[in-house]
Amino acid sequence: MFFRRNLEPVSWIVVCLGNPGLRYYNTRHNAGFMTADIIANRLAVKIDRIKFNAMTAVVTFGGRRVLLVMPQTYMNLSGKSVRQAMNFYKTPLENVIVVSDEVSLPVGGLRVRRSGSSGGHNGLRDIITKCGGEGFPRVRIGVGAPPHDEYDMADWVLSVLGGDDLRLVSEAALKAAAAVETIIMDGVDSAMSKYN
Repeated sequence: MFFRRNLEPVSWIVVCLGNPGLRYYNTRHNAGFMTADIIANRLAVKIDRIKFNAMTAVVTFGGRRVLLVMPQTYMNLSGKSVRQAMNFYKTPLENVIVVSDEVSLPVGGLRVRRSGSSGGHNGLRDIITKCGGEGFPRVRIGVGAPPHDEYDMADWVLSVLGGDDLRLVSEAALKAAAAVETIIMDGVDSAMSKYN
């Protein structure tokens, strides 16, 4: 079974990155938000509690209580929400899982990593800067690279997904939700082996 409600202490934080507002719905940069929506739909819960400059919900699976976080600060300031949640729950960085888009992966690809650099992703960079380093697991969803070198990267990641791209990213978000569960239940190595 996936996540369930419970009253145990929060031991993990799952941060799903994106930009708030209808303008950014189904854009490439909001692959993390898509994953959060999948988790919420599976649980029949709403991520609607405003806390830590984010929309949040607390769920449980396998005896572990998990805070789901959708930062509302816009992508480039995502670290603000994560730092506040970490401080409140005294959560170590290695128990913070970040789900984000990744332009260096083909559309619909998935990559799980134990740690690493931002790879040029502004949301990850802000989390690394504000939260004390690169030592947090991440699940990255491929949204593909711009069609040519002259294409503005900001325009690309803020472009709305459609057709096959939307289908492939949606399928990858389903796998990302399962990968998050695997990280918490069985460890990062298991998730890497299963989903990379």
